[in-house]
Amino acid sequence: MRRTSLLLKTYLRRDWFKFVVWALCIVGLAAVSAGKFNSLYETEAAMASIIATLKTPAMVSMFGPMTATAPYTVAVIYAMEMMVFMGFFMAMMNIYFAVKNTRGEEDSGVLELTRARAVSRNAPLTAVISQLVIINVVMGVLLTLGLEVSGMNGVTIEGSLLFGISLAIFGMMFGSFSLLIAQLTDNSRGATIGSYVLLGGLFVLRMITDVQNSDTTWWTIYGWIEKLNIYDQNDWFPVLLMLVLTVVVCTVTVMLNRTRDFGSGLLVLNHQQKSSSRLINGPFSLLLRLERMPLIIWTLGMFCLGASYGSIFGQVGDLLATNPMMAKILGSQGTDNANLAVVMSFAGMLSVVFAVVSTIPALQIIFKINRDERKGWLELIHANAVSRLKVYLSYLGLAVIISGICLFAAILGMYVSGSAAVDYDLDFSKFLRGFTSYFPAVLAVMGVGTFFVGLMPRLQNIVWFVPIYGFVSIYLGALLDFPKWAKQLTPYGWFSKVPTHAVPTEPLLLCLGIMIVLGIIGFITYRNRDLTVN
Repeated sequence: MRRTSLLLKTYLRRDWFKFVVWALCIVGLAAVSAGKFNSLYETEAAMASIIATLKTPAMVSMFGPMTATAPYTVAVIYAMEMMVFMGFFMAMMNIYFAVKNTRGEEDSGVLELTRARAVSRNAPLTAVISQLVIINVVMGVLLTLGLEVSGMNGVTIEGSLLFGISLAIFGMMFGSFSLLIAQLTDNSRGATIGSYVLLGGLFVLRMITDVQNSDTTWWTIYGWIEKLNIYDQNDWFPVLLMLVLTVVVCTVTVMLNRTRDFGSGLLVLNHQQKSSSRLINGPFSLLLRLERMPLIIWTLGMFCLGASYGSIFGQVGDLLATNPMMAKILGSQGTDNANLAVVMSFAGMLSVVFAVVSTIPALQIIFKINRDERKGWLELIHANAVSRLKVYLSYLGLAVIISGICLFAAILGMYVSGSAAVDYDLDFSKFLRGFTSYFPAVLAVMGVGTFFVGLMPRLQNIVWFVPIYGFVSIYLGALLDFPKWAKQLTPYGWFSKVPTHAVPTEPLLLCLGIMIVLGIIGFITYRNRDLTVN
């Protein structure tokens, strides 16, 4: 295919810095965690304690079932805790590059200019596939080397190779899924949403099957990364499955790319209207109209996510199954109280996860100010008698609404499903504490986003590190023995005792203050800068 190699060089040259940032974050997390595990589990007592913890339903839902056999090593525990988590980040990286360099290029018009030259129809897609292969090969090598030099007890060359290669192919597999979805949708936003819906859906299916029947996890695709038994039996069969599926999906994608029209998708998700609705009478109603489908998808997705986690409350809060001797000692009422305490503690951690996920659509809406500005869409709005303040508040207001609805939907889904899964009563008011506390945390992060949108629009993507770090510090903080101050570097860590305790007033007011102050600064700087600054 003509010009494939030239396009590949162009993509690699253009995206090298973005890839370096991704590599530093992912490989750095893997290497730093590996270096710390020896000190965490250097004694037999610590090893026995973490193994017992990892076998509980709550931990199984997060990291997968414990399949390794005794004698256990630190490396086995590391692979057990990190594979599901690292796989998620590898998938995110591949989704980003896959959508950006395919559907994103079409939306911006760059691909149209490229194809106006002597370039074959499939050359751009083939170049993107080749770029993903190179990126994942480099990541696989770096991850393998990072583990080999970590000095972690129990590390073997075969296990490290399996760790690096499996994550590389796992990421490439989800990159191929994104390339396929990009052929079906007609814009980059739809391709991104579709890719993350698939990733999140498979992750939730993995979680449910792991807790209820781990044998059925084979059907979730995501669960393949749990079946490797790294540093124990080192099973390469799941790697073969991922590789075969990746090749098949890439082949189908290339075939579909030959048949679809440029700039369109194979699925028609909306029909163009000859005239706009009468309800569209300003920037907010226009923005709400344009974002109605993502809002519906996010709301339903968050409700299903909460319901999925709530459905395993029966297994998580089952002291009789996990510790029958303790259940006999406590008696029926005492066992119910103990089960409830475990469930509420688990719900508190999940509330943080829901808050982090709810931040994603909020920041996407806020950052749309600059994206729409670059595309020239806001120029059409400002040509009318519409103030900067009205436009700014329209984006910010919709971001607040979407994040609030998403967080509430997730907590409601968790409560409804959890109530049906347990034999004792759950107090909805305590679940609402999760919303009351973590929604201000989301607002605080949104305030940081508005600050960058107005003052430093070119650097606005830096804000994504706040929810990402918040997720890592909460999700893995306890297992990696993060100090208390490290967990509280983001607003998500300021409400760690909720919902088992009342909502603290000072952090709540601090979050609201951050939102208001940074929001005002963001607007002032946005109002004073030129539209062409980007």
